[in-house]
Amino acid sequence: MLCALLPCLGTGTASATSDEKAVLTPSQMRTAAADLLRLRNPQQAMALADALIARDPHDRSALLIRSRAARDLGNYTLARKAAKRAWSLSETDEEKYAAALITAQALSSGGQRTLAQFWLRRAVEHAPDERLERRAVRDFRYLRATSPWLHRFSFSVSPESNINNGSSERSSFLNYRMSELLLGQPVEYQLGGTQQALSGIEYELGIRSRYRFHQTETRAHDLAFSLTSRTYTLSSDAKAQAPGAEGNDFAFTSYQVGYGLKGINLDRHGEFRVAVDLGQSWYGGEEYARFLRLSAGQSYKLERGRRINARLSHEIQDGVATSDQNTSRGDLSYSFKLASGATLWTNLSLAGATSNRASDEFQEIGLRTQLTLGKPVFGAVARFGLWGRVRDYDVSPHSPDGRHDDYYQADISLTFKKIDYYGFNPTLSMTAAKVDSNIGLFESNRFGVNFGIQSAF
Repeated sequence: MLCALLPCLGTGTASATSDEKAVLTPSQMRTAAADLLRLRNPQQAMALADALIARDPHDRSALLIRSRAARDLGNYTLARKAAKRAWSLSETDEEKYAAALITAQALSSGGQRTLAQFWLRRAVEHAPDERLERRAVRDFRYLRATSPWLHRFSFSVSPESNINNGSSERSSFLNYRMSELLLGQPVEYQLGGTQQALSGIEYELGIRSRYRFHQTETRAHDLAFSLTSRTYTLSSDAKAQAPGAEGNDFAFTSYQVGYGLKGINLDRHGEFRVAVDLGQSWYGGEEYARFLRLSAGQSYKLERGRRINARLSHEIQDGVATSDQNTSRGDLSYSFKLASGATLWTNLSLAGATSNRASDEFQEIGLRTQLTLGKPVFGAVARFGLWGRVRDYDVSPHSPDGRHDDYYQADISLTFKKIDYYGFNPTLSMTAAKVDSNIGLFESNRFGVNFGIQSAF
């Protein structure tokens, strides 16, 4: 395989001098060294590579041979340095592909599998044809599947019509108990400033890492960490509406760490997962809440690509700037393929919360569906989603009838598979959402456009 990656390896035969000593040309030495590697004789291959590099320190092919020989001899530091030197000398896609692939092999053998995945992305980027690209992708997926570490990063920029979850109404009513006590009836008041929706741009960064510390044929034990951070800049209209506000006033950051166990069951048709997560959040730069979440799920593969999944979770929230809350949730989803090749996914959810603040207790039912088309749209994978949710609060300080919110959302997302950079595809999504509430303060409209990136493999 190395011969296929190294250019300029001739197949000439040795010539003889008058004293019958064999003299090899540089091209013949490269060919002989590659053959020695194939015959599992890295020590002699290294000697030939060293001689070539002594003759010409910029001999890129010899550096690749030295890297492969050093790797076979267990000298991973030398293997890595030689491959990276070859990369720095590479000019064409063929040369860069070979150097990136051999660098990844040296890093992987030396235990640096996360960094090796980056170099495989480089190999994919510079692959001179589809066959070599598929090989690099295959190696990447194998490395990711066998590595104990898995990292995922996401970044998006989203123009938003309502970054602060403000009201779309111009007025609401005062606390009905207080207003009736003073005046005998509810009092309407005008909303303004940060009480109403503010437009701007959202910047979101997400990091998820997993460490698989034990695995068997049917079980996997993971430690996980995730971090999400969102910050905003306000539009000129928002600054005029709320002169004292800044985008960072609505910034939100949260992290969580946890343990997860997943495994294969039900005659290998099913997969279960249980997890325990601890986390904390900040809003506007101030500590907001801490939480403990317990969850368990079970999926089952049916015939013809159908799948059913159930999940239960319970979260205990210790409020710092908000109320304490215990929330239980159940989800049941079902997905199947249509005759057109599209995939339809539906999800039914039920939730309920108790709290030390009566106005934060609620019951909820929701239904969500998503259609992923089987054929590209403008070269992109297209997904269409609809979501409806009904949430009831028995007690509200704003109405004697409590609070009733109906939430509606429609979204479309496009993943542009034909645009690829280092194994990442650009994404575009649009979301329109509305909350109908019996209390004006909680009525809201939102429209957002999201530009992001997503791993292609």
